[in-house]
Amino acid sequence: MSQEGEQEQSDRKKYEFRKVLEDLKNFDGSGTQLVTIYVPEDRQISDVVQHVTQEHSEAANIKSKQTRTAVQDALTSIKDRLRYYDTFPPENGMVLFSGAVDSGGGRTEMVTKVLESPPQPVESFRYHCDSEFLTEPLEEMLADKGLYGLIVLDRREANVGWLKGKRVEPVKSASSLVPGKQRKGGQSAQRFARLRLEAIDNFYQEVAGMANDLFVPKRHELDGILVGGPSPTKDEFLDGDYLHHEIQDNVIGKFDVAYTDESGLHDLVDNAEDALADAEVMKDKQQMEEFFEELNGGDLATYGFEQTRQNLMMGAVDRLLISEDLRKDVVTYDCPECGNTDREVIDRRKATPEHTCTDCGTEVEASEEDREDAIDHLIEIAEQRGTETKFISTDFEKGEQLYNAFGGFAGILRYSTGV
Repeated sequence: MSQEGEQEQSDRKKYEFRKVLEDLKNFDGSGTQLVTIYVPEDRQISDVVQHVTQEHSEAANIKSKQTRTAVQDALTSIKDRLRYYDTFPPENGMVLFSGAVDSGGGRTEMVTKVLESPPQPVESFRYHCDSEFLTEPLEEMLADKGLYGLIVLDRREANVGWLKGKRVEPVKSASSLVPGKQRKGGQSAQRFARLRLEAIDNFYQEVAGMANDLFVPKRHELDGILVGGPSPTKDEFLDGDYLHHEIQDNVIGKFDVAYTDESGLHDLVDNAEDALADAEVMKDKQQMEEFFEELNGGDLATYGFEQTRQNLMMGAVDRLLISEDLRKDVVTYDCPECGNTDREVIDRRKATPEHTCTDCGTEVEASEEDREDAIDHLIEIAEQRGTETKFISTDFEKGEQLYNAFGGFAGILRYSTGV
């Protein structure tokens, strides 16, 4: 699969995760009866089953009969789901949610969800029982964007590592043999200066070697390199072309950082916040710039659900642009009298509305089977027609306009259709 295809698949998966998480966040339980279990990929399923069995046994000690029954029912449901898995969980692990949630009118309903292969690995096993499902770790994974290389250095030490989303991962460090500015013994100032420059050069080469070894294999996945340290060290390092040329070309900023130990990597990320924010949305900005150019001076732009859908059906859409914040369903109304088909896009939290056929005026009802996620509806057509799908952030002006002014749906066309 191409890099673009992998990114598209990743974006689609994140959207599906966000939908489920938003539902889970809205669920409330009475007392501490909603169970959440985070399972890393290296944890054997048999160990998880054993833990769930033990918790089920200990839940017998809960004084409240209602809570006791609810917790044990949730754990039984989770245990039933675990039977579908072999020795280990899927890649990156999985998260299980189960519990009796408030469904209104004093009633409850049992909800069980399993989210497999989250965007980032589940780092540790975690069992949580509360009145709400534990979603924060997954939300942080979904907020994670980008892979950046980090370098901090002065003439004494250096550290290199990763910024993966919001997680800083120190990887390698080095200490220098650069002598201080005061020369020792009877060395001449000229000879001492030469030895010191040689030591600095050797140290810069060592740091570049660490960075190249770490970053070059990942160069096609990197969103950028950040370099930090005091002036003039970081400037000397970058100006000296020590880094591999593909890594050097990927440096998106250099920043003053007081410390060059592992804490300096965190300081570097803090100081580079604006540059990182710009880099995150740059690709989205480019897509929207092209859309607006076609909208204002060309004929290869489409927007709105129905127009975009028609162009997709014709295979005319090169890139489908969808707002990340969009949460809409599409209801399909098939008129039994005249055979006309109407579609209506509604907020996914609202009930299915009544509808009058636009051709013959007949009142048409729709069942839940006639209602589906609007994004899923369009993406399915896009995949059949070989159309790329791009999820667009609302963290910049034109991204906001896609959501507010164009309904969250747009496309850049392969050819003009007049639709």
